[in-house]
Amino acid sequence: MSQKRVSAAPAVVLVGRPNVGKSTLFNRITNSRRSIVTAIAGTTRDVISQPAEWQGVTFTLVDTGGMFGASEDPLHELVVVAGRRALELADVVVFVVDGRDGLVPSDQEIAEHLRTLSVPVLLTVNKTDDKRARGRAGEFYRLGFEPVVEIAAEHATGVGDLLDEVIARLPAQGDGDSERDSVQETAVAIVGRPNVGKSSLLNRLLREERSIVSATPGTTRDTVDAVLNWHHRTFRIVDTAGIRRAGRVARSGQLESLSVIVARRAIEKADVAVLVIDSNGGATDQDATIAGEAEKAGCGIVIVANKWDLMKGRGHDFSKGFDDKLRQQTKFLDYAPILHISALTGERAPKVLETIDRVAEARMKRVPTAELNRFMQTITSEHPPVSPGRRRVRILYATQRGVAPPAFVLFTNVATEFHFSYQRYLVNRLREEFALVGTPIRLQIRRREGSKR
Repeated sequence: MSQKRVSAAPAVVLVGRPNVGKSTLFNRITNSRRSIVTAIAGTTRDVISQPAEWQGVTFTLVDTGGMFGASEDPLHELVVVAGRRALELADVVVFVVDGRDGLVPSDQEIAEHLRTLSVPVLLTVNKTDDKRARGRAGEFYRLGFEPVVEIAAEHATGVGDLLDEVIARLPAQGDGDSERDSVQETAVAIVGRPNVGKSSLLNRLLREERSIVSATPGTTRDTVDAVLNWHHRTFRIVDTAGIRRAGRVARSGQLESLSVIVARRAIEKADVAVLVIDSNGGATDQDATIAGEAEKAGCGIVIVANKWDLMKGRGHDFSKGFDDKLRQQTKFLDYAPILHISALTGERAPKVLETIDRVAEARMKRVPTAELNRFMQTITSEHPPVSPGRRRVRILYATQRGVAPPAFVLFTNVATEFHFSYQRYLVNRLREEFALVGTPIRLQIRRREGSKR
């Protein structure tokens, strides 16, 4: 299988100890809210990235977890490994320190590590708008990096000056960059409850340890994404935080609430949502709720039953029974393909990309109007529609009004709505005839103006 990571643009990596404002700076530069910001040290765990631009120069900005200094996070060692891996791929490093605290031993530890890298390092003193930071920027010159740029990320003070220094140190971008930027990406969101194997699936698809994996529920907080080139297709795959029931999220505090908001935002932007279910426990009402959000957003949907290696030896009847129960719990997703995989062993994992591609293509499919109308005439002759008032209804004309997901308008002589069961019949026949696998279909019924009642 032809598969490789796409090297998008030069990488600018933010590094620093916990709670110095890296995520605030990340959001400021990217003009987004991708990175979760709280007063809790160690909020960011995974490495997250986002395209950014300054003065016409594009680059990928990378936010890392706090890699140095004391931490009570049980996953701190994994955070350090992920952060150091990001530094190895950096073209420019922005070393962020806290101007209020002045120079501390953890900053010196980071500086020692950065000196081993053969890339430019920009020392950035953050929070200089605070009176406690006055006159303390000079302490950081002892670290031996120049220039020292003073900023206040929260209020955007000095950020433009920092970006001027960044782009002056980026490698030259050739003509290939414009061609690369024009490649159409398919946005894929990996969603599901906590600890079902979403991060393991991302790592398996990328063939690298991109997302931190732990048995601890709630390991992923930010959305973690990467670009993957597969068979001349480009996927931007996003690993999201696990989404628990609303009541549990509300009781858990600010951090999980923000994680869930960011995960739901990823669903809204996705072309295809991959709903990961734990095969060992089966589907739950919460899985159906998450799937419902994806369907409402118009995403194509692929259902992945993960940890299928634990189901070995249970036979074909078990597999069929599992799928039947899953279909019963998510009746509105009868069109979504179901895959049985193991992200741990890689069993059937290649099928995930193949299926995503098929669903993404179906979601963007356009049906020629003449072909659509011939088909509608055939199926309505076989099974004529009726209006709620039992009046005879004729579908006079059909047209596709959009894609992502496919949306059709049917003009009739009398009806402005059909019975639910008849709409379902039409949708199922359209899906079958035009291979609209895995994608929602929107159907609108209109009475044509001027038609006799």
